[in-house]
Amino acid sequence: MKIADLNNIHTTKHAGKIALVTGGSSGIGLATAKRLVREGATVFISGRRQAELDAAVAEIGQGVKAIRGDIAVADDLDHIVTTIREAHGRLDLLFANAGGGEFAPLESITKAQVDKYFDINVKGTLFTVQKALPLMGEGSAIVLTGSIAASQGTPAFSVYAATKAALRSFVRTWASDLKGRDIRVNIIAPGVVVTPAYKSELGMSDQDIKQYLVEVADKTPLGRAASADEMAKAMSFLASDDASYITGIELVVDGGMTQI
Repeated sequence: MKIADLNNIHTTKHAGKIALVTGGSSGIGLATAKRLVREGATVFISGRRQAELDAAVAEIGQGVKAIRGDIAVADDLDHIVTTIREAHGRLDLLFANAGGGEFAPLESITKAQVDKYFDINVKGTLFTVQKALPLMGEGSAIVLTGSIAASQGTPAFSVYAATKAALRSFVRTWASDLKGRDIRVNIIAPGVVVTPAYKSELGMSDQDIKQYLVEVADKTPLGRAASADEMAKAMSFLASDDASYITGIELVVDGGMTQI
């Protein structure tokens, strides 16, 4: 059987589960939503742009619903959670994936940039989890999207890296906060995954990306960048019963880049 055929097989890993993927209209979030639907979950995706959400729903097909909302806006988060509560009364799997970043050397970082990305990546993620928790019962799972940037010293990327380091710290503390509730919380640290954000937020050209991928291939043991679905597989694993005794960890999914 070909790999392409294997990828199209429907499984029951998350059968009957209700899931929310924030930032689910593109990149890793979209790949995660696709995989969860194939694995039996009913999936809600959220994002700021209705057109992209509509396109994602059309691409995924049955089993997914879109809710427009910005995780940095309290009223939007309330709307997202209320919609899920009214539809199903519970949430089994939360993928706090929405986030963003941009390059800015130390000398040119502005207060506006710091506020923007801490509001989205840090505050937005925190309050996404906080507001979703009342819907989550025993056996539920939370997975955050971090980054290997949190433990590297990538030039001109300090604000983004700091926000992702904060998420790693959150996961450790939340694992303690949730003790006794049988709700697991973990974070993945993706390596290089080329998504639409490379152009829309990081401002990279096709040539920039091509050259970057050559550099990545040279310094990564597996010799290439990752696909968004490879991140989705890791997120699905951490949310599944296969990871039933795993909480508080950072799962680095980077092809070995940060290990050598």
